Amino acid sequence: MPSRRFATLFSIAAIAVLILTACSPAPVTAPPPASPAIQTVVVPEKQTVVVPQPVPVTVTPAPTTAQITTITFWHSYNPVETKQLEGTVIPAFQKAHPDIKVQDQAVPYDNFHQKLLTAIAGGTAPDVARLDIIWIPEFAQLGALATLDTVMSDFNDFKSKVFPGPLATNAWQGHYYGLPLDTNTRVLVWNKDMYAKAGLTDAPKTIDEFLADCARIKAATNAPCFADGGTYGWAVMPWIWSFGGDITDPQITKATGYINGPDTVAAYQFMKDMLDKGYLDKSILGGGLDTYGGFAKDQLADMLDGPWMPPLFSSQYPNKALNFALLPAGKGGSISVVGGEDITVFQQSKNKEAAAEFIRFMLSPEAQVAMAEAGQMPVRGDVADQAVKGHPYFQIFFDQLKTARARLPHPNWPKIESILTDTGQIILRGEKTPQAALDDAAAQIDPLLK
Repeated sequence: MPSRRFATLFSIAAIAVLILTACSPAPVTAPPPASPAIQTVVVPEKQTVVVPQPVPVTVTPAPTTAQITTITFWHSYNPVETKQLEGTVIPAFQKAHPDIKVQDQAVPYDNFHQKLLTAIAGGTAPDVARLDIIWIPEFAQLGALATLDTVMSDFNDFKSKVFPGPLATNAWQGHYYGLPLDTNTRVLVWNKDMYAKAGLTDAPKTIDEFLADCARIKAATNAPCFADGGTYGWAVMPWIWSFGGDITDPQITKATGYINGPDTVAAYQFMKDMLDKGYLDKSILGGGLDTYGGFAKDQLADMLDGPWMPPLFSSQYPNKALNFALLPAGKGGSISVVGGEDITVFQQSKNKEAAAEFIRFMLSPEAQVAMAEAGQMPVRGDVADQAVKGHPYFQIFFDQLKTARARLPHPNWPKIESILTDTGQIILRGEKTPQAALDDAAAQIDPLLK
């Protein structure tokens, strides 16, 4: 508050100004302002009055609709993952980048591949997509994907931060067409309560133990020991590899001698025997078995599943505990299948710079940790420990990844997998012996590898 003396002086100065204005023949001229924001007035008593002037403030306007770039992002996240993406990750990106709007679209996995092919043909491909790692060679060969290592000037910075295995799934003919977004594998999920009913306390470590446990569980509960969703590559290749078999030679040049070799035949005979004995649920031939519901109600003892299962399962069955173990080992070891998705930019995109900015954010520690909350395993080494600390169940999946293998990185994989699926159904339905069916498969796959 100003002092009383200052107020008195100010009053005297004001009166003096009024008197001089009334009596003088000419107006008093004040000197020029001392600064753009201050005006100084000198009166006869030599009192100085400082009058504040408004200081202009520049406000940066928010981007207008015309200034906002909209990018489309297609993915196949499950409902729990999509909720995290739309409720946490995308809003955080848009807050940091108010000039970019992300329109995401969840597409069921079974329809995703065909939807992409249709969109590419019609010129309506998305700007960004989260693709199954096995699709990269096919879409790169079609010319549908932009070379991300040229679109992103800082590509090598991200390349150095992600795990080498998932990164390799983006390489095709001298370029990288994407970056790994998440990784996963399948491990054995075993029902401790059902094992206890059969007098068992631990998960099987070998395939022989697995068969013996299934016999005891079947006898004690009259329920199937194991279930899976079909005979596609994701389901059958862990058993093929663990038995020591394979689909092709290491160079992916021929199937004959591999898919119909003795170890692969043994893997299919194992699955056929499991089905015939009632250890393997008949839903593998097609059907609507609710594996999560069956597991929760102690109607199913084992399944193979990924790191997305705990948050998804617990949202439906919060009172049922989950127990995990490595895949039972056979002649080839404990070999599961590498899964995961890569994030890519489509060649048709007219917003490649904005798309690349979104990819940078999705690979940031912030986004990787956020999606780990929904069961997505991060691909950055500097985030993995943090993810395991927050979600200890991730550790068994990281352990399984040490020996897991990728499906064939070949542009014709979708056609090869279709043959694999049909062959498995023929064997399990008993229409042909494993050897005869796999001989036929080899003859069909060989031309696709040339």
